[in-house]
Amino acid sequence: MSASRLDLFCVTLSAAVLSGISAAGALPPPTRSAAQVAPKPTHCAAWVPPKPTHCVAWVPPKPTHCAAWVAASTAAEPPLPSGLEDQKKEKKKPPADEPALPGGLEDHAEPKLPGGLEKDEEPKLPTGLTKPTGPKPQPKPKKDLKWLDLTGFWEVRGGVRTQHDPYQRSASLGETRLQLEWEKTFANLTFKLVGDLLCDPVLGHHTVDLEDGQGLFDLRQANVLFTPVSFMDVKLGRQILTWGTGDLVFINDLFPKDWPSFLIGRDVEYLKAPSDALKISLFSDVVNVDLVYTPRFDPDRFIRGRRISYFSPMLGRRAGRDAVIRADIPNEWFDDSEWAVRIRRKLGPTELAAYGYWGYWKSPAGMNPLTGRSIFPRLSVYGASVRSQVGKGIGNVEAGYYDSRQDADGDNPFVNNSELRLLVGYERDLPEIASDLTVAAQYYVEWMIAHEAYRRALPAGVPRAHEIRQVVTLRVTKKLMNQNLTLSLFAFYSPSGDDMYLRPNVQYKIDDHWTVEVGGNVFVGSHRHTFFGQFERDTNLYCSLRYGF
Repeated sequence: MSASRLDLFCVTLSAAVLSGISAAGALPPPTRSAAQVAPKPTHCAAWVPPKPTHCVAWVPPKPTHCAAWVAASTAAEPPLPSGLEDQKKEKKKPPADEPALPGGLEDHAEPKLPGGLEKDEEPKLPTGLTKPTGPKPQPKPKKDLKWLDLTGFWEVRGGVRTQHDPYQRSASLGETRLQLEWEKTFANLTFKLVGDLLCDPVLGHHTVDLEDGQGLFDLRQANVLFTPVSFMDVKLGRQILTWGTGDLVFINDLFPKDWPSFLIGRDVEYLKAPSDALKISLFSDVVNVDLVYTPRFDPDRFIRGRRISYFSPMLGRRAGRDAVIRADIPNEWFDDSEWAVRIRRKLGPTELAAYGYWGYWKSPAGMNPLTGRSIFPRLSVYGASVRSQVGKGIGNVEAGYYDSRQDADGDNPFVNNSELRLLVGYERDLPEIASDLTVAAQYYVEWMIAHEAYRRALPAGVPRAHEIRQVVTLRVTKKLMNQNLTLSLFAFYSPSGDDMYLRPNVQYKIDDHWTVEVGGNVFVGSHRHTFFGQFERDTNLYCSLRYGF
C-alpha cells in the first residue's frame, strides 16, 4: 500500500472511531477545526508529519496512543521471538516452541538445596569430626596463674679477700640466690610473703636457721596488713622495720641488723634483718604514733667469726672460725619481749619525732664470767630527731640516751656502760659541679657515761675503750648514662680510733631486667682492737649479676 493511501486509511479510521466515542458521550463535542492536528506524538508508526493540511478528522490534544495503534493492537499483535511469548494464564503449558527452563527453575518449583542441606537435615561433618554418641564431657577449669602476682630476682654474687686471713677462707662470698615476693589483697587484708632460696658453699652450712638467716632458705617477710578503723593500720608477722634519720648510722633504730651481710658485700637491703612483731600505726591531725611489740627478742645477726674475723678481748688477738662466739640469747616468748614507739609530727618542711625502746642490747654487750659466753644485757633507749630543709639541702639531727639497766653505776666490766649518742647530718645535690651528683656528710659521737668507773673496774691487759668515740661519714653518688650507671663511695672515718671503712660501688643497669654490680669493703686501722681496725684482714672485693622480674 502506498503512503498516501495508508494516510487516507488511517485518517478515515480515526474519524470513525472518534465519531463513535463522541456519540456515546465519552468525549465533549469538538471545538477545533477538522484540520487541527494533535501535537507531536512520537510512537505511532503511521503518524502524520506536523501541520498536515489533508487530515479531515480532529485528533484530541496530547494523545497517549495513536488511534491506528489501538486498532492495530485489537487486530493482531506482532509476534515476539520464539520462546518469549507471554503466558497469560497460570499453570498454562508452555508452547512447544518455548525453550525449557533449567532444572529446578520451573514455575512454583523451589530450587533444590545441595545434598545434606535439605530441611530438617543437618549437614554431615567430615570424617573424624562426627559427634560423640556418649555423654558430653565436662569442660576443664581454666588454669589462671595471674593470681600469684610473683615478683623477685635471681642473682649470682661472689667475693674474695684481698689479704690473707689465717682464720677465714680466701673467698668471702660465693652464692646464688632466688628471691620470690608475693603480695595479694583480699577484701581488707593484704598478705605479703618474701623468701630467699640460696646456696653458698663458702659457708658450708645448709641447715635452715630462720633466726640467723643461714641455710638454704631465708624467710624475709610473712605478714598481713589490715585497717580495722580509718585511723589505724595493723601489720602482724615477720616484717622489715626501720626508722630514724641516720644514713647507715643507727641511734633510735633498734630493729635487728645483719652485719655479716653488710661487711661481705651483699646488697645493702640485707643489712636490715626481719622482725617477728606486731606493728600498730595510729594517725591523727596532731601526731602519728607507731607502736611495735616483739613477743620474743630479735637480736642482730651479729659478727660470730664464721665469715668475718673479730678481735677477742679474752684471747687478746683476732679470731674467726677457730673461736666462733657463743651467746646466751634471751628467747622466751612474752617474757623476753621488746617494745618500741615513735611519735612523729610534721610542721611545714620540718619532721619531728620522739622515740622509745625497752628491750635488750641488739648485739652482744657483755660476757658471763662463769661460762665465758656472750650476753645481751637489758637496755632502754630514749631519743628524738628533727629533719628539715636547710639552705639548698636537707639537714638532720638525732640523739639518744642508752640506759644500760644492768650496769647503772658503770662499774661492771662485763656489761656495757650507759651511753649518750648524737648524730648531725647534711645532704644536698650539687648541680653547680655536675648533674646527678649528690653529697652527704655526717658527724657521729658516742659518749660513755661513768667512764672513770669503767676504767677502774677494767681487768688488766684488756684494751680500754675511748670515753668519746667520733665517726665522720661521707657519701658521694654520681649517676651517668641516663642514670643507668651509678658510681658511689661511702666512707667511715674515726679520728678517735684512727681507723677507716670504705665502700666503693659501681652499678650498671643493662636493661629493665639485668643489673651488674662491682664493689668492695676496705678496712684500714692502726690498731687491731678498734671497731674498724679489727676487720682489716676481712677487706674484700665482690661482683654480682642480677635478673629482676
